[in-house]
Amino acid sequence: MLRGSKHHDAQTLGIGKAIAVLTSGGDAQGMNAAVRAVVRVGIYTGAKVFFVHEGYQGLVDGGENIREATWESVSMMLQLGGTVIGSARCQDFRCREGRLKAACNLIKKGITNLCVIGGDGSLTGADTFRAEWSGLLADLVKAGKITSDEAAKSSYLNIVGLVGSIDNDFCGTDMTIGTDSALHRIMEIVDAITTTAQSHQRTFVLEVMGRHCGYLAMVTALACGADWVFIPESPPEENWEEHLCRRLSETRGRGSRLNIIIVAEGAIDLNGKPITSEDVKKLVVKRLGYDTRVTVLGHVQRGGTPSAFDRILGSRMGVEAVMALLEGTPDTPACVVSLSGNQAIRLPLMECVQVVRRCSPYKFSLDRKVYLWTSGKSFENNWNVYRTLAHIRPPDTKVCNSGYNLAVLNVGAPAAGMNAAVRSTVRIGIIQGHRMFAVHDGFEGLAKGQIEEIGWGGVGGWTGQGGSRLGTKRVLPKKYLEEISANISNFNLHGLIIIGGFEAFTGSLELMEARSKYEELCIPLVVIPATVSNNVPGSDFSIGADTALNTITTTCDRIKQSAAGTKRRVFIIETMGGYCGYLATMAGFAAGADAAYIYEEQFSIHDLQVNVEHLTEKMKTTVKRGLILRNEKCSENYTTEFIFNLYSEEGKGIFDSRKNVLGHMQQGGTPTPFDRNFGTKMGAKAVLWMTGKVKECSRHGTRFLESYPVSSRSVLLL
Repeated sequence: MLRGSKHHDAQTLGIGKAIAVLTSGGDAQGMNAAVRAVVRVGIYTGAKVFFVHEGYQGLVDGGENIREATWESVSMMLQLGGTVIGSARCQDFRCREGRLKAACNLIKKGITNLCVIGGDGSLTGADTFRAEWSGLLADLVKAGKITSDEAAKSSYLNIVGLVGSIDNDFCGTDMTIGTDSALHRIMEIVDAITTTAQSHQRTFVLEVMGRHCGYLAMVTALACGADWVFIPESPPEENWEEHLCRRLSETRGRGSRLNIIIVAEGAIDLNGKPITSEDVKKLVVKRLGYDTRVTVLGHVQRGGTPSAFDRILGSRMGVEAVMALLEGTPDTPACVVSLSGNQAIRLPLMECVQVVRRCSPYKFSLDRKVYLWTSGKSFENNWNVYRTLAHIRPPDTKVCNSGYNLAVLNVGAPAAGMNAAVRSTVRIGIIQGHRMFAVHDGFEGLAKGQIEEIGWGGVGGWTGQGGSRLGTKRVLPKKYLEEISANISNFNLHGLIIIGGFEAFTGSLELMEARSKYEELCIPLVVIPATVSNNVPGSDFSIGADTALNTITTTCDRIKQSAAGTKRRVFIIETMGGYCGYLATMAGFAAGADAAYIYEEQFSIHDLQVNVEHLTEKMKTTVKRGLILRNEKCSENYTTEFIFNLYSEEGKGIFDSRKNVLGHMQQGGTPTPFDRNFGTKMGAKAVLWMTGKVKECSRHGTRFLESYPVSSRSVLLL
């Protein structure tokens, strides 16, 4: 539902109004999704919507650069990278004369609402434009460029900004449009480089974008388990050269055949001197003699298809931008649409820009604490998790041991990112001084004694691997309670970290219920949600859901391309999710589906008829294709086969129908950067909680008597 619709009839809110949308500055994947949302929601409200081509330059030049958009003109834009309407640096707009021309062009089109998608410089320019608006009108009337009536009709200008930047360097939003897609491009390259590095025992130094912000470098390092990362927010300590070389040699000494070093382009040392990828290469070659290569990723990070996250983020921000514009008054300050947690919110534009600029001097203060403070709490916590995993030497378990044994197991269907969670769990556990045990094949393996101690090197390279290296089954523990209790006692386990979906949650409840009968089960239990269905109670998000969503979205892109080429074709796609419609809903959002049938929203034959009629009308337009998504258990009777047959029969002579059941491909593949990062942080969070509870409650033979599910909300606050 559109925000603001509770106060207005959304379909009449924009009548008599006009909105212009432009993209400015560097391009970012997901900008097209935002443009599409602005156009379609604007048209839905009754407003006229205009494209401004080539950013502010098009606003200044006017003419054919400002053209009215239609519903069909933004079709097939979701999956395109860059910005279809173009972006350009504009010196003319920086001077008042240029802004006078821009104002005149908007007034002649009757446009009084402007949506700007760009970085802080682009948004600052928009706010300056708005602040000068009344003065610009007066000058234009005086010069005879516009009439008094035109000036009266355009007495104020509403501005809303959306932040498009792959660097994620804007204060006030948790994520900027384009960042997630850039991470996808980087991780694809890192994964490819890893295979050749292992083959030849090489060290690779990768330089990523981030002139003043190390977000891309830091998350990449966390997601790929890099040996070292250089970021501008945290210059390395004195004598970092010795520390780096020692770290690389220790990694090789533990059996690794490669080293990965990530360098942000703006990395500096404590004296403010740049640290370049070539400098790092020369250091490694000179001191260690390792075969070392440098890869500078450059603009490839801006390219390619936007991720599902960026499509959804851009779309949601575009919706919020339109509502903010149409609800604006002459007294409403210019705002920027930001992401807070999982919600699109409005913040005063210039307050956010001013925070960015106030923080800028600290970027070069060489004070690491100030550096990290200006980057935000989430950034700092990500950085701390990375440093713990990469820079702290694993203790000698023979000398330093807490005396506590913790076991980790996977339960339910496999989900990409599970292995990253296991790796983090094991290594953080070892750092905490625990003995870590791996349980193979879930609760069944726990019952059968498929338990072995696992060390630091045992989880090496697991971060980027899909599936479940430990093995996982859907078997619940109820029929194995006696055997499970015996093995917990035999291996002297003090806590269980269970990574899985609804079966993991249900199985943990069964273990809790059996505590009155089996004393061995009175130990701390932590559930880390990991399922493509994203249906674990108490958790906003589960490991693996992002990877599955991207798989579905990519498949839908290819299907839409096929349908567009063939013409007059409708595809019905069945997605996983059990009784949870998350995947179907979000994939429909990200892929631009015509409808999504889900369990949570019951539908009838009338709804199916309405959708068929919609597609029949759609075939009369230039967009002669259709895409329907169906959650696998949305209805017992309206099956995928039934819906396919219905559409085939009703579409005879108008369109053809095809069906696809995506099946288990949604559980496969390498995890996305989000799932790697998410799993790593979840594992760290679980072990740290477990450490405190085990120390608190496992004394004098007394065991802990409650379980604790680690929710995504608690991890995302890291």
